[in-house]
Amino acid sequence: MSRKAGSPRKKAIPDEIPSQTYVEKPYDEWPDTSTDISSRLSSDTLAERNATAIDVAPSPKKGTIPQLPDDGERTNKGRTTLVMRLMSWGWIFHFVVILGTTYVLSFVIPQGYVTDQVWNKGCYWKMGWLLPIPYTFICFLGLILPLHNAPAPKKATATEQPRRVDNLYILTVTKGDNKEAVMRAWKAHKHLELLDPCVRVHVLTDEPNFFEGINCYTCPKSFTTSRSKYKARALEWYRQTMRYTEHDWILHLDEESVIDDESVARILEFVKWKKEYTWGQGIIMYNQYHFWKNPFYTVADGLRVGDDLSRFHLQYTYFHRPIFGAHGSFLLTNGAVENAVTWDLGSLTEDFQFAVKAWQMGFRCGSVAGIVREQSPLDLIGFLKQRRRWFVGIRRLGSVLPKLLALFWGLGLLSLYCTIASFILGVYVPTDTPMWFGILKDFSLTVFVYLYAMGMFYQNVDKGYNIFIVILLVPVTILFQFVAVIMEAVAVMFAILLPPDDFDVIKK
Repeated sequence: MSRKAGSPRKKAIPDEIPSQTYVEKPYDEWPDTSTDISSRLSSDTLAERNATAIDVAPSPKKGTIPQLPDDGERTNKGRTTLVMRLMSWGWIFHFVVILGTTYVLSFVIPQGYVTDQVWNKGCYWKMGWLLPIPYTFICFLGLILPLHNAPAPKKATATEQPRRVDNLYILTVTKGDNKEAVMRAWKAHKHLELLDPCVRVHVLTDEPNFFEGINCYTCPKSFTTSRSKYKARALEWYRQTMRYTEHDWILHLDEESVIDDESVARILEFVKWKKEYTWGQGIIMYNQYHFWKNPFYTVADGLRVGDDLSRFHLQYTYFHRPIFGAHGSFLLTNGAVENAVTWDLGSLTEDFQFAVKAWQMGFRCGSVAGIVREQSPLDLIGFLKQRRRWFVGIRRLGSVLPKLLALFWGLGLLSLYCTIASFILGVYVPTDTPMWFGILKDFSLTVFVYLYAMGMFYQNVDKGYNIFIVILLVPVTILFQFVAVIMEAVAVMFAILLPPDDFDVIKK
C-alpha cells in the first residue's frame, strides 16, 4: 500500500536486504550507533544539543561495519584510485603536449604564415578563430596547475579535531518518471550506509511518483514556494522536511548519477577536514551507462570532463569561488549553506543560481577528490534540449557574470561561422596569415581538441578498457569531436531561436 505523499520514512537506514548479501558478523562486532544524532530531532532539541556540543566529529564507533562482498552485483564500481593518480600527475603532460603541438602546427607544418605582415584583409573573416581564446586560455591555466586530488587521510590530534558530521545525505533527485534509472541508482547506493554511521541514502521524487521498498521521499503537489519550480521546489521541500543543521551535509545527485565507495570516503574526508569550505564539487564522468553506444553524444560529453579538469578545477582548487558556475549533480553542500541560500530560486539552472547566491553570502567552495559517473543523452533531441536549458538558464540569471559566460558560449557559434567562411573565402580570396595570428589560432585549436581527447582518455581508463583500445580511441575521439562541435553550435541556435518555457527533463 502506498504511503501518503510527502510523509517521510521514519527510519534513516537501508531497507532490509537478504542476509546472505552481507558478511556475517557477531552482534557484538556491529558498530555502536547509540550515540548517533538523527536528523529527525526537532529544531528545539537540536538547539539544546548544539548549545553544549563541541564542533568535532563524534567518537569512533565500536567494532567494525559489515561490508558487502565483491560479488559482481555492485554497479557503482570504477577505477577511482588509478584515475585520480593519473590526474594528479597529468598537469606536466598537459603542459608539454599543448605547447609542443602548438609549436609543430605553427612552425613545422606549412600553413602559409608570414612574418612581414601584422594584419591583412583575410584577418577580418579569420577573427572567429580567436574568439575562443579567453575560454581556451583559462582552460590551459587550469590544466597546467597541479590537481591536489589524493590527499593522505588525516588523523585527529590533541590540537586538531575533525569537523562534526551528524548526517551525510546521499540524495538522488528525480521527477520519478524514469523508474529504471532511479532503481539503478538505488541498487548502486543502498549499501553505502554501511560505510559510515552518518551516511543516509535517500531518493527524492515528485508526487505522484513514489517508489516502494526504498528510502523514498515524495514532494507533495500541495507544497509551493514563491519562485522555484520542478527540481528546486522538491529540494526546498526536502530541506524544510529534514531541518538541516550545520552538522548535516547533502550530496546532490541526478537520477542517473552513481558514486563509488572510495569517492564517498573522500567526501567524508572533505567534510571532516576541509573546515574552511562549506560546499564543493568533484569530477563527473559520463561512462556509467551506454558508454560509446552513440559516439557523437559520448564524445560531446568528453568536453564536460575536460571542463571539470581545467576551468572548474581552477575555481574549486585555487579561486574557491564559483566563477564559472556549478553542476547540479555532485553538488556537496552544508546544511547551513542551504538554510541560508534556500532552493526558492526560480531559475532553469538552479545549481548555477545557488552557487552565485552562496558566493554573494560569503560561503567558500572547495574541490572534492572524488568521481561521480553518469550517462550521456540518448538522442539528438535530448542533447539539444539539455544544452538549450543550460544556455538559456545561465543567460537569464540576473548577475553580470552568468550573462558574460553565456555571451562567450554564444561566441562559439560565431567562431564556427567564421571558420566555415574562412575555408570558402580562402579559395576565392587567398591571403596569407600573420605569424602571431596563426600561433594564437593553433594554440586555441590545440587546447580545444585536447579537452575532448583528455576527457575521453580518462573515461576510457576508468571504464577499464585495454591500454591499446584506450590509445586507439584517441584519434577516434578527435574525428568525432568535429561533429560534436557542430552539435553544440546547433544547440545554441536552438536556444536562441526557440528558448524553453519550462524545465526540460530528458530521458536517460
